[in-house]
Amino acid sequence: MVTRFSQTALPALLGRGLPFLTLAADGTLHPMLCSYLEWLAVDARTLRLAIAAQSRSARNLEERGVGTLLLVEPTLTIYIKCRAIGAPLPAGGLARFSLTVEDVLEDAPTEEGRGRADHRWDHVCAGALARGAVGEGRAGCAAGRVACPLTARPSPRPLPLRGRGRSGGLD
Repeated sequence: MVTRFSQTALPALLGRGLPFLTLAADGTLHPMLCSYLEWLAVDARTLRLAIAAQSRSARNLEERGVGTLLLVEPTLTIYIKCRAIGAPLPAGGLARFSLTVEDVLEDAPTEEGRGRADHRWDHVCAGALARGAVGEGRAGCAAGRVACPLTARPSPRPLPLRGRGRSGGLD
């Protein structure tokens, strides 16, 4: 992960969005879409973020000091939970924050469901969302009582995601 955020391979990463969530004053999450241009890994435990100094995200990060960066890939999602270190440094209309990486969590589909557009979880979700009655979707689709809108046939049992958590750095 350090290499990905080192900006050494920046041309290959341009155009990819990185959602970053800060905590608003009312306790809700405030989303911001960043690019790899705005992030730099100083080391495995420290990231730098440069964003518009007058933005809500900058204000939230300065006032509450916490944020979560999401790295979303087709087969893996990584949540990087961070805490601001001190006040941001002004830099030409930008605020440069130094952030300590407090936790890194990874989610990935199980091997059985990875890489298949028609795997079972897709059918369960589609069936659950298509139903009007609460509770009928997952159970009804899995039991064959509800036709899956993706294939117009009953859906098999869902495949669970496995989550792995690690404390500390980006490794």
